[in-house]
Amino acid sequence: MVWWHQYTIPPSAGEAEGRARQLIIAYGSPFIPGAAKGLGAGGWRRYVGEGAGKLEAGRAAQPGGGGKAASGHHIPPEAGTPQNRPRQLPRLLLSFSAHPINIHSNRKPTMTAKPHLPPSPIDEGKVTVTAIETSQPVDLFPGLLLVRIHTDAGIIGHGETYYCAEAVQAMIHEWMARRLLGEDALAIESHWRFLYERAANFGVRGTEIRAISALDVALWDILGQVCQQPIYRLLGGPVRDRILVYNSCGNPNYGPSKTGHIGWPGMGTIGEKGPLGDSWRLFHEPVELARELVELGYSGLKVWPFDQAAIQYGPGRIPGGEIERAVQPLRDIRAEIGMDLDLLVDGHAHFQLPAALRIAEALREVQPLWLEDMIKMDNINTLADFRRQSRMPISASEMLLSRADYNEVLMQQAADYVMIDPTWVGGISETARIAQLAQTYNVPASMHDCTGPLTLFAGLQVGAAVPNCCYQETVRAQIHTVYRELIDTEVNISDGYIDIPRGPGLGVRLNPDLFKAGRPGYRISKL
Repeated sequence: MVWWHQYTIPPSAGEAEGRARQLIIAYGSPFIPGAAKGLGAGGWRRYVGEGAGKLEAGRAAQPGGGGKAASGHHIPPEAGTPQNRPRQLPRLLLSFSAHPINIHSNRKPTMTAKPHLPPSPIDEGKVTVTAIETSQPVDLFPGLLLVRIHTDAGIIGHGETYYCAEAVQAMIHEWMARRLLGEDALAIESHWRFLYERAANFGVRGTEIRAISALDVALWDILGQVCQQPIYRLLGGPVRDRILVYNSCGNPNYGPSKTGHIGWPGMGTIGEKGPLGDSWRLFHEPVELARELVELGYSGLKVWPFDQAAIQYGPGRIPGGEIERAVQPLRDIRAEIGMDLDLLVDGHAHFQLPAALRIAEALREVQPLWLEDMIKMDNINTLADFRRQSRMPISASEMLLSRADYNEVLMQQAADYVMIDPTWVGGISETARIAQLAQTYNVPASMHDCTGPLTLFAGLQVGAAVPNCCYQETVRAQIHTVYRELIDTEVNISDGYIDIPRGPGLGVRLNPDLFKAGRPGYRISKL
């Protein structure tokens, strides 16, 4: 026996549309509000058989007064003219749950569950967000945005992101804070998905995903502290006790600045001579630099020797003499150090395909572990073509800003490694998902950090839990200078590894002095 539920949509098109919107919010349903427009007197009546399924669009109604759909369901005469029934009915005759809902013009539908992706799905164990603080450390690391989320349990979660700090700060306080304040800090996936879906309606790759990233990292930090466990235990447990790192050849002013100066991405200088001036030493003391790193236990060195030529000549053509000057330090390292040091070459996405192919051919003799961002990530077909033509291992790329982007790279076989920045791509939540996704393609993942200490610690948490993670980027020029002013934990690299964090949550705290009211770049939103 089939039970029938009757649904009445009121004759007022505007009111019907409002009711339809309520159903979308309540059920996450494919119900289309626009279908309620233009209804005649008496409105629609829908008869949906419990478990009967959808009506076939092409056979929705028969001509004449009333009729039957292909599945035998009765269609009343008031369902519109024969000409418009096949167009309108498939949009209105949708299967709902078994719970009957009567929609009338003077009362709201009866809801049997909380709305889709609620900010506090359950009350048991709820930890309420009471305040969100942000700080731009303009006198230490301009472009970096630090985040703290406070809770009624007295627990504070820490997060960060990098680039366009002012815009991300405004996005957090003026658009996203209303989702979190007064709600459950432990509903991490509900918050992530809600904010991502709402931002995706107008374009999520940029300020929006950076804001989500910073908040997500802080929420995971709270969850770890509530559970008194490192985050990697909540991601499935550790798969290793320490993580292999390489050193990127920055310098103490590569990003950090005491004067508030913000450089352009990929357009830094080689810096000045000094014990941590690795970018300067690459061109002037390459063998000494490489030998020092090997003695310290590092197994990898990342360089970006083509930036100055790109800045001078542009993306389309790089003179052969400039290529030779950029490659020569790497030849010297190979000649003196041999294969004891992985060489990773970053192009900072400066070049178009012909120039990138010339660079790749010149680098072949030094056998780099990977070529990273030789071309921009805005055309994955070209990236795949570059990989095929160059016959070199390709890494892509912290410039990808969603799981969908990485999925396209993997499906098109455009990369041999994926590199993920946890505070750009969507936080710990999305970083772990991407690393696991890459594992299904047998493509290893590495974690990016040239941008802030919590980016490093977030990468360590995911790297500790995902077998597919092979390398963690570090910049000793930042670790031994500005990071010490930003966090309460010393980053120790021994024999080329970092031990996985042992404390609860991220295992690190931001300097509370950076969140003092009245400090330039400080904002707070609270209940």
